[in-house]
Amino acid sequence: MSIIISLDQGTTSSRSIAFDHSGTPVASSQQEFRQIFPQPGWVEHDALEIWSSQLATLRNLMQKLPLAGIKSAQHAINSIAITNQRETTVLWERATGKPVANAIVWQDRRTAPTCDALRKAGKAALIQRKTGLVLDAYFSGTKLAWLLDHTPGARQRAENGELCFGTIDSWLIFNLTGGHNPAATHKALHVTDASNASRTLLLNIHTGQWDDELLKLFDIPRAVLPRVVPSSGVVGVTDAALLGQEIPIAGIAGDQQAATFGQACFSPGMAKNTYGTGCFMLMNTGTSAVASKNQLLTTIGWQGPANARAAYALEGSVFMGGATIQWLRDGLGLISQAAEVEALANTVADTGDVYLVPAFAGLGTPHWDSYARGTLIGMTRGTHRAHIARAALESIALQSADVFEAMRADSGIALKELRVDGGACANNLLMQMQADFLGVPVVRPKVTETTALGAAYLAGLATGFWKDAGEISAQWQMDRRFEPQLSASQRHSKLSRWREAVQRSKRWAMV
Repeated sequence: MSIIISLDQGTTSSRSIAFDHSGTPVASSQQEFRQIFPQPGWVEHDALEIWSSQLATLRNLMQKLPLAGIKSAQHAINSIAITNQRETTVLWERATGKPVANAIVWQDRRTAPTCDALRKAGKAALIQRKTGLVLDAYFSGTKLAWLLDHTPGARQRAENGELCFGTIDSWLIFNLTGGHNPAATHKALHVTDASNASRTLLLNIHTGQWDDELLKLFDIPRAVLPRVVPSSGVVGVTDAALLGQEIPIAGIAGDQQAATFGQACFSPGMAKNTYGTGCFMLMNTGTSAVASKNQLLTTIGWQGPANARAAYALEGSVFMGGATIQWLRDGLGLISQAAEVEALANTVADTGDVYLVPAFAGLGTPHWDSYARGTLIGMTRGTHRAHIARAALESIALQSADVFEAMRADSGIALKELRVDGGACANNLLMQMQADFLGVPVVRPKVTETTALGAAYLAGLATGFWKDAGEISAQWQMDRRFEPQLSASQRHSKLSRWREAVQRSKRWAMV
């Protein structure tokens, strides 16, 4: 059996998953790591913890391979693929591989005032025209500028070429290719793929190059940036000292772009929604970068080998998806395990007009309000934990419904269905809510690990493991289809009430 191993580095855990030629996961390993909250609105990770957890899952997976019928990993592994939490910003020493500070996570809002100042200076339109992104603290550019300004000596060291900036894909590749090993045979690679680069506020998505005007605007020295490479293509090999052999690294994509590829959304107009820490809906727009009029993002989906044209997508970003359920567990103690939320929510027929707006890290699409904060509204003496649990599930589906509507308006396409993936799509109640609030069927595939699978597909196309997109499309299979059950008037009423609650959460944390 020949396999591809995907490293799926997420916001709360690192995973390694092996896929066979049919696209079936045959073995996996997962490890959580710390979430660091130094101040309200700040979210950080220890980049070394990310690397050690990812390496631990990779080594553990390789130990499991014989149990999956793979007796010789040395001959079975075709390549490694990488997919990652996007926008999270790491700054490290080129010579030692040591981070100079904690990584600033995509959820972090500390640079919202910087974005406000740039917006006031009239730079938002320029940024959106070149990057396809709205001006928001979500993205990497302002986070990197903050690290350079607040880490002693960092700016000068960056200008001298002593420091490396990267999103998590760059950080993993640097370490996989020998970043911590002075005796490594090959020089550690400092690269990123086109999909991750398009999330930095520094890449011109129309040229695929770092943009001098944007670098000047954010005061970022070019010497600190990684080289941009295709999403599908062999970029290098792992340091033999890590795994006992050199393995090609052949596929790289940000998690949401990888999930779109894994859902076989290869034709313009096909869309998927991933339910992870956040929720991210992407629609393929082909080789055209469609400018949004409804606060969606225009992003690079993926880029093939050599000089292949990039595929673009429209994206809507919800910051708090599965993280909302994690908050019920860890913050409120309403449940002891995330999987309990469905049963608890099913003990009541509705929320009793309770709405939870989980704007703990601000609001994403279509509001882009860095100062919004979480709101729980509509409670009475009759409200109990089941109502709150149901409201939490509804909040995930309602936020995604707002994104869906913006996507329909921007594209001019009446989307006929939504493909779904991610851990929370196993929740049948949530998926039924989603179909009800969208008014179109929600379709869940048999393989829901589509983020890791999409990265594997990108790697496999580069190495000949799969011959083309048609072979991949043929592997996609449906698990279940959720049909809408609400009437149009019921749906409209629910969405209107939700949007009233959202308005109450906005601009709460103004400074």
